[in-house]
Formats: sequence, structure tokens, C-alpha cells
Amino acid sequence: MPLTKITDARKLGQEELAAEILAAKKQLFELRFKKATQAEVKPHQFKQLRHKIAQMLTVEGERARVEKAEAASQAKQAKQASQVEATETK
Repeated sequence: MPLTKITDARKLGQEELAAEILAAKKQLFELRFKKATQAEVKPHQFKQLRHKIAQMLTVEGERARVEKAEAASQAKQAKQASQVEATETK
């Protein structure tokens, strides 16, 4: 199974992304548990899951930064508009 592409994570909605992150972390925990109990585990699955989790967390962080930047720009525009109104009323 090849490594996942980040475009797959970008296609997901916010709730789906959070659910996928949680599911992948649970799978990683289960793999670690299997390894600790001497069960048969394919070592490449660790890398694939960590890679998938990192991609999804990256997308989540990108979205958070975009939302924060948009909120800051809207606040800045609102502040400028209120300053313009204040100078016009004088």
C-alpha cells in the first residue's frame, strides 16, 4: 500500500478530517499494542500511519491559519471603517 497523498486529506471536510485523525491515531495505538504483545505486525504500517496523521494534522493547521488570517483581516477592515466614520462625523 503506497503512502497517501495530501490531496486526499484536503478533500475532506473539517468533521471528516477530525474523525480520520482520531481513527488513524487509534490504529497506531492498536499497532503499538500488537507489537508490545508480540503479535505479528508489519513494520511499514507504522510509517504509513504516522505519515497519514502528519498530513492530516498539516491540513488542519493550514485551515486554522487561514481562518485566523481571515478573521484578523476582517477585524482590521472593521476597525478602519469605524475610524473613517468617526473622522467623517467630525
